[in-house]
Amino acid sequence: MTMNRNTTKAKLGRSVQVRLVADLKKSQAYYRDVLGCTVDDWGHAERDELLFILQQAMSPDDVKPNRVSRKRPDYPTDWEGPEHAWDSFIYISWEDLDLYVEEVRARGGIIAIEPFVGAHGKWEFKNAYIQDLDGYNLVLGAMREVAAG
Repeated sequence: MTMNRNTTKAKLGRSVQVRLVADLKKSQAYYRDVLGCTVDDWGHAERDELLFILQQAMSPDDVKPNRVSRKRPDYPTDWEGPEHAWDSFIYISWEDLDLYVEEVRARGGIIAIEPFVGAHGKWEFKNAYIQDLDGYNLVLGAMREVAAG
């Protein structure tokens, strides 16, 4: 049987992010008790559609959160890229963003950057940065179309 490559595409499944962490037990507790994830002994940390696999790093030197990216002048709007590093970008509704930040704050979480609002072209965005114990930035992001005025 021959496959026509022009019409047949493989379907990809859910993407899962893997995190090397300095202390697996502490990270599992943080993702469970602070971020509100269900965490199993394998290191799976899951909440709604979010899923991480936490793995013990061989050395703390192996834990390497992303650094800030280079600015890019060729985006479709005047935005040139984030001001801070992103390790995960998590889509969230406009209303739920503040609710989740307060939930994490109440549980003693690290709010690295408080919610802020900006605009790109016809879109308004709201972001907040939550960090885990290893300094990985979980960026919460909400967008909505700006009402024509």
